[in-house]
Amino acid sequence: MKRVLVTGGAGFISSAFIRHLLRATPYEVVSLDALTYAGNLENLADVRSHERLSFVHGDIRDEELVREVVAGVDVIVNAAAESHVEKSIAEGASEFVATNVEGTRVLLDAMRRVRVERFILISSSEVYGTAEAAPMDEEHPLNPRSPYAATKAGADRLAYSYWATYGLPIVIVRPFNNYGPHQHPEKVIPRFILQALADEPLTVHGDGRASRDWLYVDDDAEAIQAVIEADLDRVAGEVVNLATGVDASVSEIADLVLELTGKPVSLKQHVDDRPGQVHRHIGSTEKAERLLGWRARTSLEEGLVRTVAWYRDNRAWWRGIQAEARSQEKVSSY
Repeated sequence: MKRVLVTGGAGFISSAFIRHLLRATPYEVVSLDALTYAGNLENLADVRSHERLSFVHGDIRDEELVREVVAGVDVIVNAAAESHVEKSIAEGASEFVATNVEGTRVLLDAMRRVRVERFILISSSEVYGTAEAAPMDEEHPLNPRSPYAATKAGADRLAYSYWATYGLPIVIVRPFNNYGPHQHPEKVIPRFILQALADEPLTVHGDGRASRDWLYVDDDAEAIQAVIEADLDRVAGEVVNLATGVDASVSEIADLVLELTGKPVSLKQHVDDRPGQVHRHIGSTEKAERLLGWRARTSLEEGLVRTVAWYRDNRAWWRGIQAEARSQEKVSSY
């Protein structure tokens, strides 16, 4: 019986992955999370009492705690991260370096002491920057365009170096833009949905033509399971995109959300472009299909229908997050 450590387990992608593992596999799961603003135990409310899930409250930068937890698992999936691009631009990179780079280093060094079967780093397609060729494959240059993306690139290459230098069983996955239930309202798709539900303007950066490869989070969870179960000799030291191979513009996403919520197109409003904007993101799916036998199954239209329905039906979840954010803003203004 495998025991899988999922760091940042109360986050968006990681909580979806935990629910998937408990539903689709016999694995035991350990969730490690510092419960910062993006880590919400409500994301795991439906599985918190599951007999195969245990929770550890702690920070991946705590070397003693990490060594203790790593000693009891077979697989590490490092999904702990500061991930909000605009926050990294507005507030600087300090927290992002600390969690994304230093936290990854702590986990990797723990693995040098206690070998595990494999370490899967959840990197990000943001490390590529704007597409120089489409679709972007895993050999595309790394040109991160925000402090967040730069720290993910740092963790990505640090993990790779531990495979190259120490022979550790490292696999790096680069998911493209995930969306789905339980995503923090700061992200663009839930932000659009909540703005539409409240009859507020959907604020689109720049001309809205910036495009992304949108990956439904449950498809991402299936891909990470496939990495756990792949022949290690085939995947160790590899980087694998998790993408759909199809992109859609931010403006198109706003239009689809307005259509699904029954709101007028007039709610879509354009605001200034943000610094370091990535103009196009579309991922190659060839390597994931070849190494993992995985391909995304959920169309953008189907995924958005599910996502809009979830936010419409779970108002208490996102209203609690909004209330906490307002409370923090009041405290910081004193």
